[in-house]
Amino acid sequence: MILYIKTPPTADELEKIVEGLEDPVEDLVRKDAKFKKLELNPDDYVGNPKAVVEILVKHKQLLQRPVLVKGSQAIIGRPKSRIVDFLSRS
Repeated sequence: MILYIKTPPTADELEKIVEGLEDPVEDLVRKDAKFKKLELNPDDYVGNPKAVVEILVKHKQLLQRPVLVKGSQAIIGRPKSRIVDFLSRS
C-alpha cells in the first residue's frame, strides 16, 4: 500500500497506471470541492491521459482512490466490490 499524500506517484508512475487502467482515464481525477475551487473543466480530462497525469502531478489530492495495480493492470477500487474480483485474477 502506498500513501499517496506522503509518497505521491511520479509522472512516470502515473503514466504506467494510465496505460494499464481498465477504467476511463478521466475517472482518475476526483471532481470534488478542490476540483471546483481550481475552476477546472471535467471535459478537459475525457480521453486525455496527458492532461490527467499533469493535473495529478500538480494536485495529488485530486487522485481518485483507491487505485489498485497488479502487474501491468490497474483499476479504480470503486465500488469496493471491484477490489476482490481484481485481486483474485490470475
